[in-house]
Amino acid sequence: MNQTQDIRFQELQQWLQSFVSDKNYSLVAASSDASFRRYFRLKQNAESYIIMDSPPEHEDNQSFIKVATLLEQFGLNVPHIYQQDIQRGFLILSDLGNTPYLSELSAETADKLYKSAINSLIKLQLIPSKDQLLPQYDGVLLQRELHLFDQWFLQKHLGLSPPAWLAEIYEYLTENALAQPQVIVHRDFHSRNLMHQDGLPPGIIDFQDAVVGAISYDLVSLLRDVYIHWSPAEQNSWLNYYVEQAQKHGLLSSEHATNFTRWFDLMGLQRHLKILGIFCRLNYRDNKSNYMNDLAVTLKYVYQVCEMYPELRNLYRYLLDQPKIAAIK
Repeated sequence: MNQTQDIRFQELQQWLQSFVSDKNYSLVAASSDASFRRYFRLKQNAESYIIMDSPPEHEDNQSFIKVATLLEQFGLNVPHIYQQDIQRGFLILSDLGNTPYLSELSAETADKLYKSAINSLIKLQLIPSKDQLLPQYDGVLLQRELHLFDQWFLQKHLGLSPPAWLAEIYEYLTENALAQPQVIVHRDFHSRNLMHQDGLPPGIIDFQDAVVGAISYDLVSLLRDVYIHWSPAEQNSWLNYYVEQAQKHGLLSSEHATNFTRWFDLMGLQRHLKILGIFCRLNYRDNKSNYMNDLAVTLKYVYQVCEMYPELRNLYRYLLDQPKIAAIK
C-alpha cells in the first residue's frame, strides 16, 4: 500500500467500529480490480462480509448503489448493501464467496454453469429498461470505445498509424449495435465477475457501469470471454440455448433470432477491439501489466470474426500484414 491507501485503510477501520459487534473481527484483502476499488473480507461471529473501499474522487459510487439496488429488486444474485458512506466511498456488502466462475469452469462443469449464467442474463434483460434512467450505450459511447483500439493498441503499443478506412469499420460495427433490441447491459458479464455458489444462481459483481444497449453484448462477454476460450461448437450450443430462452421470454422475435448470430459476431468484434485498447491503457497508464498476457486470446477472437465477414476484409488483411501484430502470441 502507498501512503494514501494506508490513510484510507485507517479511515476504513475507524468507520467499521460502529458496525462491528465483535472487536476481534478480522479484516483481510479480498481482491482488487482494474479500477481504484479495493475489497476486504470482514469476518466476525462466523459471519462474512465484503467491505468495498471505493474512492469517490475516482469511482461513481452512486451508480454502484443504484444498479445493485435495481438488480436485487428484480431477483438477481448481487451483493446486498448493509451500510454505506457515500462521501468517503465505504460500503459493507454481503459476501458472495471467493470462487469466480473462472476457477470452476471445466469440460465437465461448463454446460451447467453457462446455462445458469444465461438464465440470470435473461432475468437481467427482462428488467424494464426505460424506467431506470441508466446511460444509453449510444453511438457516441460505442465510437469512443472503438477508438481505444487505435489510440492505445495501434498507436501507443505498436507505434502504428491507424488507417483511414478504420472509421468505416467503426461505423459498421456501431450500426450493428444500434440495430438490435436495447436492454440493460452489465458490460462485463464474464467468468471473473460471476461468482459460483453451490445451489444458487451465479453471484453477479462489477455491474456499476450498466447501460441500456445491444441485447447481444453481455452474451458475447460471457461466451467469448478473454480469460477462457471455448470451441466454436461449444459457443454455438450456448448461443442457441440463449436464443431459445430469449424467444421464450419475448426478448427476441423470430426475425431477431435469424439475425442474432451476425449481431453477436459483430458485437463481439466491437468489444474485443475495445478490450485490446483497454488492456494497453491499463499497462501504460495504470501500470497494470498483467492484462497484456490476454492480448493474444483477444486478438484470436478478432481474427475469427474478421475472417467470416467480407465487410471486414480490410481489417483482416491489415492485421495479418502487420508483423508487430502477428508477433503477439
